[in-house]
Amino acid sequence: MKNILLLLSLLLFSVTSSFAQENVIKEAETAYTQEDFSKAIELYEGILKTYGASAEIYYNLGNAYFKAGEVAPSILNYERALLIDPADGDIRFNLNIAKQKTVDRIEPIGQFFLVKWFEGVQNILSVNSWGAIGIVCFIALIGCLFLFFFSKWIRLKKIGFYVGLLMLFVVILSNVFASKQKHNLLNRNSAIVFSSTVTVKSSPDMSGTDLFVVHEGTKVFVRSTLGEWAEIELEDGHVGWMPSKDIEKI
Repeated sequence: MKNILLLLSLLLFSVTSSFAQENVIKEAETAYTQEDFSKAIELYEGILKTYGASAEIYYNLGNAYFKAGEVAPSILNYERALLIDPADGDIRFNLNIAKQKTVDRIEPIGQFFLVKWFEGVQNILSVNSWGAIGIVCFIALIGCLFLFFFSKWIRLKKIGFYVGLLMLFVVILSNVFASKQKHNLLNRNSAIVFSSTVTVKSSPDMSGTDLFVVHEGTKVFVRSTLGEWAEIELEDGHVGWMPSKDIEKI
């Protein structure tokens, strides 16, 4: 009886929480439509703190920041949304639009075409979708093995063998893709510059040699931290040190 009451209370809490979240989302959408972007930002930030991360909310928050003229926070939230749902074309499109508002034009180091192809295929789906495909194909693989070992007909054995090989390949690939995306979600080593202008140093102190300057909205990769300083790397390979307070981790 106690277990049933506990289950019912959890179900009621879940429904109530979902209903409350939907109400706040509608309120935020109304504020955005009425061009009250500061209120929309406040509401979307509150949703993230109360109900947890969501690609949709990060995307909407990025839109609100962009409309409010705050480039760095808009890029930050688009990047966070893209980590959760790398297959969403709208997020990627708006992120590129926001990047056009930044000062720095950094050309990424050229990647080997197989690496670019791998990442392109990986980003077709989200981590949950790749996980679901892996499970379905694994079940199909079990069925193919059953056909191969227990069928009395040669044709079915051949079908089971070749389709089983295909399913095995997809299972391995989907697990690799899902694992890579999960790693990116859990080990976030990239950040967005939030200060209007930052001089990157050769060492983690103000007396270090000036190397180059980065501006608000630029994406950097954090290689290490030392005290209040972060060693960063740009997409073009340039490396240096800057104050950690001037960047926000994605």
